Amino acid sequence: MPKTSPVPVREILPDADRREQALAASGAAVETTPKRTRRVFSAADKLRIVKKADACIASGERGALEAMLREEGLYSSALSSWRGQLGKQGAAGLEPRKMGRKPKLDAKDRLNAQLLKRTAVLERELHIAKAIIDLQKKAHEILGIALPVLDDET
Repeated sequence: MPKTSPVPVREILPDADRREQALAASGAAVETTPKRTRRVFSAADKLRIVKKADACIASGERGALEAMLREEGLYSSALSSWRGQLGKQGAAGLEPRKMGRKPKLDAKDRLNAQLLKRTAVLERELHIAKAIIDLQKKAHEILGIALPVLDDET
């Protein structure tokens, strides 16, 4: 029996189908799903879940807490940390905090530093101006030139 040679793919498939097959063969996903965003719980949600977990424990029913965690889509570590925050700081401790490095100075402190810097520059300029005026007075004294008298000075 004679062996049949396989027909190349390019002869069977049109161009569009070849591109799709090449894309799939390269390992790239044909469909992509967007990356899930991180869930953020409000303080009220956290408090509700902690109270619900306490009620599950108080019921004494076996597996009630685990079922509640699966229902809410949480790990026990999140519940544990929320309980710690609630114990330390009360309901205010459950408020979501801004992530990342904290600024060294807030707006008030930045304004204060800017004003202090500007004051130092102005004081330096005033010191220079006073030195120039004193020098001019000495030059008038040495040369014997009378200083002009202003009417505003009393």
